[in-house]
Amino acid sequence: MLENVPIHGSRSDIKSKPPTHQRNLSLDFRHLTSQASGPPPGCGHQRNRSLDSVLQRIPEDMTPTSPEGAPLRLSNEAPAPRLALPPEVPTGSDDSGIHTPPDGNDDDRPQPPAAARSRESLDSGNPEESDKPPDPPYNADEPLVNTMCVSDSSKKKDFLLRLFESKMFDMSMAISYLFNSKEPGVQTYLANKLFSFPHEDVDFYLPQLATMYIEMGDVADVLRPYLVYRCKQSAEFSLRLAWLLTAFCGDAKRSRATKLRDSILAEEIRPAARRGHHRSQSDASALRLAAPTGRHLGDLASGRAFDNGCLCGEQCSCGAQCSCGAPRLAPQLQFLTALTNIGRRLAGVADKERRNGRLRAELAALDLNLPARVWLPLHQKPNYVLRIPPHAAAVLNSKDKAPYIMYVEVLETEGHEPLPPRLLPPAPPAPHSPPIRHTKSEENLVPEWPALSLYSALDDSDAGDCWSHEDEELSTQYTAKLPAPDSLSQVSAMSAMSGVSALSTSSCGSRESVAVGAGEVRRRLADATAEPPPNAFRRDPQDPSALALKESWESKLARMRSASPYGALAGWRLLGCIVKVGDDLRQEMLAAQLLRRLQAVWELERVPLRLRPYEILCLDRECGLIQPVLNSVSLHQIKKQSGKSLRAWLELEHGPPTSEGFLRAQNNFVESAAAYALTSYLLQLKDRHNGNILLDSTGHIIHIDFGFIFSISPKNLGFESSPFKLTGEFVDVMDGESSDMFAYFKILILRGLLAARKHCDQIIHLVDVMRMGGQLPCLRSSSAVSAFRARFHPGRTEPQLRALVDRLVRDAMHSLSTRLYDNYQYYTNGIL
Repeated sequence: MLENVPIHGSRSDIKSKPPTHQRNLSLDFRHLTSQASGPPPGCGHQRNRSLDSVLQRIPEDMTPTSPEGAPLRLSNEAPAPRLALPPEVPTGSDDSGIHTPPDGNDDDRPQPPAAARSRESLDSGNPEESDKPPDPPYNADEPLVNTMCVSDSSKKKDFLLRLFESKMFDMSMAISYLFNSKEPGVQTYLANKLFSFPHEDVDFYLPQLATMYIEMGDVADVLRPYLVYRCKQSAEFSLRLAWLLTAFCGDAKRSRATKLRDSILAEEIRPAARRGHHRSQSDASALRLAAPTGRHLGDLASGRAFDNGCLCGEQCSCGAQCSCGAPRLAPQLQFLTALTNIGRRLAGVADKERRNGRLRAELAALDLNLPARVWLPLHQKPNYVLRIPPHAAAVLNSKDKAPYIMYVEVLETEGHEPLPPRLLPPAPPAPHSPPIRHTKSEENLVPEWPALSLYSALDDSDAGDCWSHEDEELSTQYTAKLPAPDSLSQVSAMSAMSGVSALSTSSCGSRESVAVGAGEVRRRLADATAEPPPNAFRRDPQDPSALALKESWESKLARMRSASPYGALAGWRLLGCIVKVGDDLRQEMLAAQLLRRLQAVWELERVPLRLRPYEILCLDRECGLIQPVLNSVSLHQIKKQSGKSLRAWLELEHGPPTSEGFLRAQNNFVESAAAYALTSYLLQLKDRHNGNILLDSTGHIIHIDFGFIFSISPKNLGFESSPFKLTGEFVDVMDGESSDMFAYFKILILRGLLAARKHCDQIIHLVDVMRMGGQLPCLRSSSAVSAFRARFHPGRTEPQLRALVDRLVRDAMHSLSTRLYDNYQYYTNGIL
């Protein structure tokens, strides 16, 4: 006889039912078990699991698992006997999967085993919120147990875990779920998941992680193990996290973030010391007696301002801790503090040309403390700073602040190479030496003369014209002792006329003596007397950076490497860096994140839109470092230096309109202009004058300075009402409104909007997380995020989006506010 199977209600209510049909047992997985037990308490009825429900609970690797996740091995012995049916009763099944025996007593039917909690529950082992007690621990000797009673919440957790374990789950989704989930088990799982992601993926979302650590206490508890682990692994990560906590943790009530920041800066979170070999007792005693002090840290006059006092020589820039326990973060903090202090002092100098001389004098004093175990954090690879050539630095064009650009010589290293020795400059020439140029250059002053080096800032960028305003001021001090100075070309001419085959002389900006042959002398004479190319920039006292920025990066790299005493090293690299003081770079950092995400989306969707994201590092709320855009000058500098229109400048640089070079530059211009037009519309970029728009050497348009985005504008006037900047000069470069290039421009905007809308959630949640705490002025409006989402137009069809793009382009072309704002910048700040 068949045994009864409970269908509804308790067993006392079960009575024999008329025969209907029987489910085919080949689709029932219960024959895999041989144990029988009653249903769990609280389960009113029991439903047989159909084939599709069983398959849904098997993970993607198709390996049957136990409730604790251990893989199960099915026995190779004889299978358990199936239920025997009378021969006169046909078998069958209904859609519900409930067995309906034809007759007999239900009490004689064996009961299914008790339900076991799924291993996929994300509640950290807590029992389900139900009346049933926790399940007994799993026995590895027991066969596979069926889950007979699954709640809706458990099913959701099962599917959520399968999403977390899938290949499509990335860091973007992890941040979104970590921000939105309120379940402790899910938060703990996601925090542990961070250990499996590549470091560069996590570092991209470090501002969001720091914000959640400050504002969300439950998330902070689960994030702390990962953050502490990364701080022990990397000194650079430690400093980046500390700087972000400083920038966003402005309230003393946020003690959690403040304590973590103070622990990092006090170097309480540090890696274990290296154990390369066992020291003898005498060595250990010597180390204890001579503990590292770092007493010269921060003293630029000592020549060891960035020396941490390491005694064992094992300190490295990658973050590992040396054996003697020397500080690993203090030198880097002192190095960046010295750079930002220079910017603060420059802001007090009114004249722009005098700012340039003061900058080079300050960098000359700082350069006396290099090389050192400090690094430029904008560069991704580990590096040591070897030298900062003072003559290559320049103050950028700014009315109130004094941001400056400098070029840093670094040595790429894996962290274990020894620090290169300092290559001292040669001794100053004798007083009777004719070329006073070499006597007063900061490149030829020994460290014993720090006072003189502070006032020897010269412009060595162009060797043909060796005199500057500072040269004339200094030369008046030596008129009684020295003859009139000669330029480099005059020195070379004398050597050529005297017939000397080789002359040992110090080149401008070099610390080493080089041999100059007669052929080299003739080449230098020709270069000095030749007319500059038509697209060359002239020296502008009101904008000292124009000449330095116009020089191609390749030419600058070759020139500075040949003049550097460290240029022969294999890992030598030249890096650029902009130091900005007095501006809040947190909004620019968020804008750079959004630009990088948009560029990744367009590359994934194969849309030929070109953005140029650049690195921004916030040191606190009012200063930071910016990665410069190489081979580019602003539209203001182009118009001021050449006096030509934008199209005429492109023809001057790339050739006539029918040439291949111009057509390539025109195509680059259209693709980049469309990318920044769409970005300006989505982010509501303001303050779009010609000083904040660059043009590179290949024709790409590049926007910089994202201090006004979303709901804010300069002085909160809301003056710029245009969706993006599209002037008549831009349209002229595209051959006019009726041209194919202009139609291509509008098609690119449409394709870019469709692609961005497809991935808009990955973009919006970056802004949504940063809105917490109200730290960013651009996100203090309650409608900033909702308005940002609305600009993706998720409910519009493609024809409607095409009409929208046509309207946006038309409004931008005929915008009166754009022309008025350009005129305002010209009359107030002199920006063309």
